[in-house]
Order: sequence, then C-alpha cells, then structure tokens
Amino acid sequence: MEIVLALDAGTSAVRTLAFDRRARVVDAASRDLPASFPHPGEVEQDGALIASLAVATLREVAGRRDPGDRVRALGITNQRETTIAFDRATGRPGGPALVWQDRRTAPLCEALEAHGHGPAVRATTGLVLDPYFSAGKMRWMADHGWLDSLTTPGLATVDAWLVWWLTGGPAGGTWATEPSNASRTALLDLATRQWSPAMTDLFGVHRAALPDLRPSAGSFGTVSASVVPELAGVEITAVLGDQQAALFGQACFEVGTVKATYGTGSFVLANAGPTTAGERPADVDGLLTTVAWDLGDWGPVTYALEGSAFVAGAAVQWLRDDLGLIDAADQLEPLARAVSDNGGACVVPAFTGLGSPFWRAGARGTITGLSRGTSRGHLARALIEGLAFQVRAMTDAFAAGGVVPREIRADGGAAAMDLLLEYQSTASRLPVRRSRSLEATARGAATLAGLVAGVWDSTHELAELWEGDAPVVGDPTASDAAAVQRAYEVWCRAVDRASGAPAEDPGGPP
Repeated sequence: MEIVLALDAGTSAVRTLAFDRRARVVDAASRDLPASFPHPGEVEQDGALIASLAVATLREVAGRRDPGDRVRALGITNQRETTIAFDRATGRPGGPALVWQDRRTAPLCEALEAHGHGPAVRATTGLVLDPYFSAGKMRWMADHGWLDSLTTPGLATVDAWLVWWLTGGPAGGTWATEPSNASRTALLDLATRQWSPAMTDLFGVHRAALPDLRPSAGSFGTVSASVVPELAGVEITAVLGDQQAALFGQACFEVGTVKATYGTGSFVLANAGPTTAGERPADVDGLLTTVAWDLGDWGPVTYALEGSAFVAGAAVQWLRDDLGLIDAADQLEPLARAVSDNGGACVVPAFTGLGSPFWRAGARGTITGLSRGTSRGHLARALIEGLAFQVRAMTDAFAAGGVVPREIRADGGAAAMDLLLEYQSTASRLPVRRSRSLEATARGAATLAGLVAGVWDSTHELAELWEGDAPVVGDPTASDAAAVQRAYEVWCRAVDRASGAPAEDPGGPP
C-alpha cells in the first residue's frame, strides 16, 4: 500500500493520520494538547510539548505500518497564529507558546489603531489590527525579554517550528514557512508574498528572526533519522495552515466554493481564486483576505476570504469540563433535542473576544434570557444556535461582499451534530453538505503532499475523490424561517451586550 502521512498539530490535540490512494484514513494516532490560562484573556501552550507529541504520533503510526507499505510523503498542517520564540542554536523556547486565542496584545493593537496604522495593515496584509495575529505576539515577547537570552532568536508559527524540529532542529533543520501560515502573522505583503519591511518595522520584528518563505507545495527537507527513525528520509512535501488545509481537503478548488470548519473555533473560507502577479483580491468588510495555498511548480497561488469565530468546540468543552452539564461531547445534541426551543436563553460564546465580522477584542462570553425555568437542555440548544449564528454572521458578510455561496461544505468535530447543520442551513439560507470524512484538515495536508509526490496527478483527480453526505436543508417553511430570523436578531442584540454596549433585554422564547 502507498501511504501519505499528515501531521495535524491542532489547538486541542496533535495527531498523525495515514491516507491511502483513495484519500481515506487507514490509521491514526492522537495525543491531547493541554493549554493553560494564567490570567483572563491569556492562553498558553508548551511549544516543546507540541514537538514531542508530533514525534510520538508519527512514531506510533509509522511503527504500525505493514513492512510492505511505502510512505510516499508527509504533509504538515497546524493551528496558525500561535507563536513560539526559541533559540535556533539549542531549540530552547524563550517562554510558552502564545496561542492564537490569547488576547494579551489588545492594548498594543488598540494603540496602533489609535495612531492610524489600521488602514496600512489592512491594505498590506489583508488582516485587521487584532490580538489574534502573530505580529503582536512577537512584539510582546520582545518587549517582555523573551528573546534576550536567546543566542539565535527564532520567531515561529507552529508549522515552521515543527518543520525545523523534524528535519534535524539545531543540527541543520530546515528553517522555513509558507504563505498560508505567513499570511496570518500580519507581516506578509499579500501582493508580493514576501515579508513586508513596513510591517516588520511597525511591529518591531527583526527579519533575521523570521523563517524563509517557500511555496506550500514543494520540498521542506526530509525527516531526520535522529528524530523519527521509522520515517528517516521521508520528504515533507506540503505545509498548510489548518483552515486552508481544510479548504483544500474539501476540494474547494473553484472560485466561490465555501467550507466551514467547526473545530475549536468556527472558520468559514471561500476560494477567492488566483490573481495576476503583484495583485491580490479586494478586501471585504468584516472578513479577512489570506493566502489559501501556493502550489509552486504544481499550480497557481490561490487566495481566500475568511471569517473566523474564536470559540466553537471550545464552548462544548466548557460545558463538559467546567460546568459539568454533560459528561461527553456527543451528549450535547441529544440534550438539546430534548427541548423544543431555547426557553428564551441566548449564548454568545465570546470567551476570547469576537472575530468576524464584528472584530471586538474586548467582548466576553455572555448568556442572556435566563429564567427559573431554564434547563440544561435549553442551554445546550442555545449554545448550538449560537454556534450557527456565528457562521450566519459570516455568510451574510460574504454575500454583502459579492461572494454568494451556493452551499457550505462542513467539517470538524462539531459538524457531526445534525441539529447544528439543520439550524445552520435554515439560519444561513443555504444547503449544508457534510464531508463524508470530518478529517478535512488532515486530508488537505495529505493530498497536497501526495500531489507533489506523484500519488495523485491533479486537483481534478482530488475533486473526484471528495465524498460528501446528502445536503442538509433546514426547514423551509415560512414560520420556521421567521422564527430563526427572530432568534438571530435576539442573538445580535446579545452580541452588543457581550461587547459592553447597552441593548434591550432579549428575553422571551423566539
């Protein structure tokens, strides 16, 4: 059997998955990745642990393969804006990894906005001034002395950190990233796809600390025998940020095709197509412009428009681990179906601020409309509705910007809930088609790596291999659509309340 491996270093787990020539998972290994929350708005992880878990899962899957199997290539996909400062001479981190959800750089972003730098950041990078992105985290690390003791400072997103480690680390590891990740730092010029001197100067980031830029598809070096002996010499042939990898894995190769990933957060991406050299797509209010992938010798550079909600599956974990309302994530949907409506409750899961299309860094998680009759089922249903409404706000922004989706291709752990997809379809007024495999992120990394290695011939062949369930279409009756619209309006008022703005009491069942 010919196998392509995908290393998926996500926010809550690090996994390795093996795919066959039908692009189907034939083996997998996973390790949970914990996070710490030192203060409100701060989210940290152990960068060294990310690397060690990657090695452990790679070795587990490689150790189980049949002696006759051939590993053709390895692709890497990762949580994106999370930032690690480390010493390239030793591999020693200067401190914890600052996770993409971390909001400690809000004062810096607000100060830069107040000094009028927001339009230049937007025009150059396609992003907004928000703590979400890596450049502010890099500046914070420098300002707080995290680089002072490092002989050869490196500032890495998770992809560059893992490529460097797996190819040898201090003993000559490849120091490189690619545009889908680099475009999430607020340091990449979207038009030239090179590090922007204006942005590195603005954020006080030294170019020498940043990795080199390569296409997403191509050679990133080979796995070192000293790191993963079982995969010594296997070439890393693709690297993609997780959401762009899901877009590729969902075979969204045509302009305007849309995917929604319900993972730790919710992320909606639309293929915005290639452009001529030196150009980039126009920005859309409330959304981000980003690089989807650079196929190098295997195709053009493709861009994407993106909407980002920072909390989705993380809210389900909160109900389970912190409130104890459920014992397992798969209990949420049955609990929500036990009631006919939300009982007046409304949930805005803004635990780490609000992303697209609101961009309110100071927003906090909010529950409104509680009464003595509110039950566990009402809260479960209100949370599922809140997850759907976050995506509805994004699909509305796409439509307002002239990108009108025909359908939503859904993946991620929470996409297993039929109720969520039914409600999403009614709320967004679009059919929702769930990928037959919810592992779209890993599939994207594996299929791109396999494309480079010659396992597959073209994106057309990959599109033919994509499998989806029958489209989910929400209740089309006027009464149901009107009820969902009223509930969405209530939710929007609760968003204002979560942001600290006065709003009328949204109580009462929709």
